[in-house]
Amino acid sequence: METTAKAMYIKVSAQKARLVIDQIRGKKIDTALSLLALSNKAVSKDVRKLLKSAVANAENNNNQNIDDLFVKTAYVDEGPTQKRMRARAMGRGNTIRKRSSHITLVLDEKGL
Repeated sequence: METTAKAMYIKVSAQKARLVIDQIRGKKIDTALSLLALSNKAVSKDVRKLLKSAVANAENNNNQNIDDLFVKTAYVDEGPTQKRMRARAMGRGNTIRKRSSHITLVLDEKGL
């Protein structure tokens, strides 16, 4: 049985989040948590928190064994982009795009 956890509107670009997500896809839970704890990327904190939430969902809602869980699917979608203006020379303005993303993790038990 699959267990899903989503984090919506994370204040990081999808491209940066995918770098971290690609490292944990297909890994067992303890390995994935170790990788996220040692990662230098700022988004790894959010992904680690989401992974712990997914594990808690699997244990409490679906009665799954934590030792058999692995990250079956992990993907990042783009969220809405906030647009801001920055003053430039001669009365002009540049657009600053503050991107966000939606992160989804799906956990499943390893078949024996």
